[in-house]
Amino acid sequence: MDKISSEQRSKNMQRIKSKDTKPEIKVRKLIFEMGYRFRLHWKKLPGKPDIVFPGRRKVIFVHGCFWHQHNIRDCSYVHKPKSRLDYWLPKLERNIQRDNENQKEIEDIGWEYIVIWECQINNPDELRKLGKLINNFLK
Repeated sequence: MDKISSEQRSKNMQRIKSKDTKPEIKVRKLIFEMGYRFRLHWKKLPGKPDIVFPGRRKVIFVHGCFWHQHNIRDCSYVHKPKSRLDYWLPKLERNIQRDNENQKEIEDIGWEYIVIWECQINNPDELRKLGKLINNFLK
């Protein structure tokens, strides 16, 4: 049973963005400051990657830890829903399955990708490491 009304739940869900999220904007800002230029949500590629470098044939997916079920043990952003499991568990499983399918398709057409997780972005130490990771990936 949900603790809030269906009207409030509906309002909450409407406010959740699929693109231009805070983690995505932080990563874009970091990449821009590093001097790289990119495209956003390119529909020509499987999964409409968040950040695309067409000339390099490389993409970056910025994943929310909850929505994409980050499978690292110490990620504090991941939790299993406590209500409406019949809805949430298949939805989250399908997100994982879709991510895997999109990543395989990206590789199959000769592109490279990395996944950046929300928990990496919100930790200042991890964010510094992320800059190095992105720089190495784009070389």
